[in-house]
Amino acid sequence: MTTHVDSTAHQTSELLQLQQILQAHLEHLLPAGQQSDRVRAAMRAGTLAQGKRIRPLLLMLAARDMGCELTQNGILDLACAVEMVHAASLILDDIPSMDNAQMRRGRPTVHREFGENVAILAAVALLSRAFEVIAIAPDLPAVHKSEAIAELSAAVGLQGLVQGQFQDLHDGTQSRSPEAIALTNELKTSVLFRATLQMAAIAADASPQVRQRLSFFAQDLGQAFQLLDDLADGCKHTGKDVHQDQGKSTLVQMLGADGAERRLRDHLRSADAHLACACHRGIATRQYMHALFNQQLAMFN
Repeated sequence: MTTHVDSTAHQTSELLQLQQILQAHLEHLLPAGQQSDRVRAAMRAGTLAQGKRIRPLLLMLAARDMGCELTQNGILDLACAVEMVHAASLILDDIPSMDNAQMRRGRPTVHREFGENVAILAAVALLSRAFEVIAIAPDLPAVHKSEAIAELSAAVGLQGLVQGQFQDLHDGTQSRSPEAIALTNELKTSVLFRATLQMAAIAADASPQVRQRLSFFAQDLGQAFQLLDDLADGCKHTGKDVHQDQGKSTLVQMLGADGAERRLRDHLRSADAHLACACHRGIATRQYMHALFNQQLAMFN
């Protein structure tokens, strides 16, 4: 029992340290400008607000589990680039013509604080900055830079976040099959997880077999994460608007909370199996995934 407690405390301390390292590097990559520079301020507000940093932490932990030192191979720059893309997607998702959200990460959404036009410009600038960060990363080989940019740009575009948001906006209020909902969830969530893990694999120079396993892991992880997000829709204290999915066709609405949770746990078991094969030399990523979901699922029970 003591060993388990000590292990959990060590993991929590390590994650906090990694979050602090990420925060400091994001601050460095997105320095404050003059007081009148509202676009830069909006970029910082959308990115530096306290969040879980799930995607960059996954990238760093998976890279380390594959034998990378976190101070080498551009790992920190890749992690921050992923977080900038994620932040940009949230800013765009929240604007009035999209989800019209009022709260994000416990504070007013970027468009509420800075105006919709500034929010859109800040999101575009964050996307640009993310790719620039990868392109100029000092300790990342040129071939790895081009591969990482290809992975991340594909996740953002019509094969990923853009298509996912379009489907969510235009099909979400219609009656849909579970397969159609799962496809939207994959585009909204799994593809960025996939790019995140593939970028870790690129930095670690992982084999094609490992990269394939990480792709399968990301697909299951994204589905589980979207189910978790949908289950939390009516909960307070999430830092986001409640009942944002009201009127939408979701797997929670279709399967009920218990059915959705069972499906979520099935995806977690599958994700764990793929990750165990991909990162057999380390368990930090698996421990992080289980701790993250166990903590969130405890809120519903």
